[in-house]
Amino acid sequence: MLELKKRLSSILESPKHNTEEKLQKVCHLLDQEISYFNWTGFYFKNGDKNELILGPYVGAPTDHTIIPYGKGICGQVAVSNETFIVPDVHQQDNYLSCSIDTKAEIVVPIFKNGENIGQIDIDSHTLDPFTKEDLEMLEWLCHEVSKIL
Repeated sequence: MLELKKRLSSILESPKHNTEEKLQKVCHLLDQEISYFNWTGFYFKNGDKNELILGPYVGAPTDHTIIPYGKGICGQVAVSNETFIVPDVHQQDNYLSCSIDTKAEIVVPIFKNGENIGQIDIDSHTLDPFTKEDLEMLEWLCHEVSKIL
């Protein structure tokens, strides 16, 4: 995980790429390095609206380019300001299905100056795959991403 963090840091610190490109590269690296990360993307607060808008991502195309606050796992995190790990999406009532293959999801908020401005969203085709190390790495990543936003 330390090696992965180093590689993520070098992407985020790269002077050659704009923020959008950096976030896209972060998604690609996570997708390549962690076998059970099957859809990795960012959502951000859409201006002054109480909704999220899809940012850079890697994985199957999604219809969920706009998510109202409170809807689905991402929308719930936008309201709760807390990381949400779903070991089995089929046990969740308020779940927005992106793919029939998705079995688990983790969403970690991104804070800037104390405000929830976005999140990283990861879907997995494996039941209950996310580890404590994944959680710690993603929380670290969101903190690092907030510095470039």
